[in-house]
Amino acid sequence: MNNHRQLTGLDRLLLQADRALRTLSPGSPCHERPSPARTVDEAALSDSERRHAAGLMRVNHSGEVCAQALYQGQALTAKLPEIRQEMEHAADEEIDHLAWCEQRLDELGSRPSVLNPLWYGLSFGIGAAAGKISDKVSLGFVAATEEQVCKHLEGHLQELPAQDEKSRAVVEQMLVDEAKHQHAALDAGGARFPGPVKGLMTLVSKAMTSVSYRV
Repeated sequence: MNNHRQLTGLDRLLLQADRALRTLSPGSPCHERPSPARTVDEAALSDSERRHAAGLMRVNHSGEVCAQALYQGQALTAKLPEIRQEMEHAADEEIDHLAWCEQRLDELGSRPSVLNPLWYGLSFGIGAAAGKISDKVSLGFVAATEEQVCKHLEGHLQELPAQDEKSRAVVEQMLVDEAKHQHAALDAGGARFPGPVKGLMTLVSKAMTSVSYRV
């Protein structure tokens, strides 16, 4: 007898609620890959360097919260089953980043942004709206978002204290993974967004990162 059944809309909503709670609850993300920083020795940092590194890693953590929400919103409204599976798989990979950033924040004696529930809700709504329009737009939004994330990560590698190799190891691996997600979304048929749309996304992203750095 086949015990598998098709998930209903209510089933998917409950799964999304469970994912949201696990994303936003400290210590909940269960990563599959160990942190790239696990074998790197902790460097001596001044108080100002530690605060700056923590602020940057808090921004990265908030970005991963947004990524979880974006992918889950898109998966909820995706038209084709294979697109839904692609979004859910990408979200699973991003869980590693979420856990790594949270671990690094703890090592730096800091915490995630208190505004993460707000970022999650906004990103989930954007993802669901993009999925409603079309899978092509949804995938294009993923590609454009990951492009923005890569730029942020590249900037953080320039800003992190030179001796903070643990944070650098995490950010470098995240950069590799995010670039892969960007190209995968385009290869799957994602639309290439025009410059003005990307410019608007950059402005929104800068506002979010500026606030998350501090709170």
